[in-house]
Amino acid sequence: MRAAGNWQDYELIDATGGNRLERWGDALLVRPDPQVVWKNERTSPLWAKADAVYHRSDKGGGRWEYRRRLPEKWQIGWDDLRLVVSPTGFKHTGVFPEQAVNWAFYKKIIAAAGRPIRVLNLFGYTGGATLACAAAGASVCHVDASKGIVAWARENAAESRLADKPIRWIVDDCSKFVAREARRGSRYDAIIMDPPSYGRGPGGEVWKLEDCIYDLIAQCAGVLSDAPLFVAVNSYTTGLSPAVMEYILKTLLCPVYGGETSCDEIGLPVSSTGGVVPCGATALWLANGVQAGEEKSSMNAPIVLKPLVQGTQTGEEK
Repeated sequence: MRAAGNWQDYELIDATGGNRLERWGDALLVRPDPQVVWKNERTSPLWAKADAVYHRSDKGGGRWEYRRRLPEKWQIGWDDLRLVVSPTGFKHTGVFPEQAVNWAFYKKIIAAAGRPIRVLNLFGYTGGATLACAAAGASVCHVDASKGIVAWARENAAESRLADKPIRWIVDDCSKFVAREARRGSRYDAIIMDPPSYGRGPGGEVWKLEDCIYDLIAQCAGVLSDAPLFVAVNSYTTGLSPAVMEYILKTLLCPVYGGETSCDEIGLPVSSTGGVVPCGATALWLANGVQAGEEKSSMNAPIVLKPLVQGTQTGEEK
């Protein structure tokens, strides 16, 4: 497993009984996590000091219980990026912190490429991967079907001082956009996709990852350049093995471009126990000569994180 332990303003403090205790800047949030099936004793006294707790509803969705008034939104930092955090009605905050291990990888191989790199980021959400690639010198096409989410990503770009970088912001269905790019002859050196497990399009189209992922990857293979650098596919679908996604990449890309594939879980280190909570998986195709160069994270490895800073949360940069 690859663990994202290089955060400045995020910390997974403890996890047990189906919940995570997390620090987002100075705010303490408790959110449910279906992967946290263990029921050991809570190891941190900070559970009792949570500022907000998300409660699931039996009818779907849920609600936040605020124990301290928090701003509508605030910022956290990763590397040189500033990302806007805002608790939503579906427990999310606008940032998936486990993806930072992938952001660091994208930055590293783009910076080392020694040539201009065009990146297509599908299901780009609030732009963490887009901004990491842009900061490394790539030009990026960011695509998401939600107008509000794309606006959030653009706000993150502005806060990260990357608004003037060559980023195209596209509000569109990802599959339809890729089809048009193929017809236009547009080509990309790297593709990142973070598709949902399940969803519906604006016309009522049903998206189910297991049924659609092969066709989407095959479609994306048609917009790769003659010398692509990497393709990354993320998944949060617990029933879909990372090896399935790797197999698809291997069979579609290696016969044409050579290169190598790999897959692994990604996760977040728990500062109070030294364990790692699994948070999804990533499958990679890398061009010949590109090395992932990432250390595996051991459940028994010592994890050193920035201690919790007590204080009042504000929306200002630190």
